[in-house]
Amino acid sequence: MEYIALTGMSERVISELRNHHPLTIEVRSPQNFFAAYKANIGDLIFITHVCPEDMRGGTVGIIAKVLKHQVITHRMVQSNDIYYEERETTLLRIQLEPRFVSRVRRVTSNEVCKATKVDAEEMPFFDAR
Repeated sequence: MEYIALTGMSERVISELRNHHPLTIEVRSPQNFFAAYKANIGDLIFITHVCPEDMRGGTVGIIAKVLKHQVITHRMVQSNDIYYEERETTLLRIQLEPRFVSRVRRVTSNEVCKATKVDAEEMPFFDAR
């Protein structure tokens, strides 16, 4: 099945999701911003610590369901007698509920300024007998 991918996530994020904890993350990197922006509430997305350039078949990650989705803009103003500077930062806050561990079959889209997409499958766990 094809999923939107969030790549280069920290090990802390992956660990929290692996422990089946719902998690809210702030997405600031441009590549992940475009990907998360395309995801709707209820969609399943693929999350991995691997950077987009290194994604390939066999990359392991976690499939999570999008519970909440919010775009936020922060404004910062700095000034004195000589200059005035105003900066804006836009980020996306997304709440995820982990579903299962998954492995990439193939990367279907990995273009700049577009959502990274992968074809991934659930990794089954078998009991030792």
